[in-house]
Amino acid sequence: MHLVNEIIALLAANLILSQALGTSTLFIASGSRKNLIGTACVITIFAVLGSGAAYLTDRNLPEKYADYTLLIYTLSVGIIYVILLSALYFISREKFVKFRKYIHISAYNCAVMGTLFTVSGRAAEDSSLRNLGSYMAAGLEAGVGFIIAALILTAAYRKLNSSKVPAAFRGFPAMLVYLGIISMAVYALK
Repeated sequence: MHLVNEIIALLAANLILSQALGTSTLFIASGSRKNLIGTACVITIFAVLGSGAAYLTDRNLPEKYADYTLLIYTLSVGIIYVILLSALYFISREKFVKFRKYIHISAYNCAVMGTLFTVSGRAAEDSSLRNLGSYMAAGLEAGVGFIIAALILTAAYRKLNSSKVPAAFRGFPAMLVYLGIISMAVYALK
């Protein structure tokens, strides 16, 4: 159940923070199955690779520089972003044009950055999780959690944006109420 709670927390943070910035990765992903698959796969890649970078950071960063963890995580995701874009560009320019939008909207997604801190926090509490495999497995779990959350939103997206929903409530407000109800239901399963 701990994983389910974290998935809901990441989902809520992603929706709230990204809506405040004017773009919602999850709404983009849930708008069509094609976008959902592309976005979810890229976010999973970022979560897994970012978790590996978080492991290296946590393992090698001296305690006196712990205040710079956020900066190092951000730089790590930036490096992964550049590497993925470069690799895609050199593999195929056609695929680069087709898939770069998923990399752009996924790199600094709250789900990715939240995963790095969640994984690091878990490892700080339980020393048996302080290995590369555990970090990357947790990144994969977060990516799969994002896919599940996006599928849940995809199921409701069209109905919550239909003409049957009052215009003032349609879209983001209806989606937040829907997420609140889903969150309460999941929390009740605890």
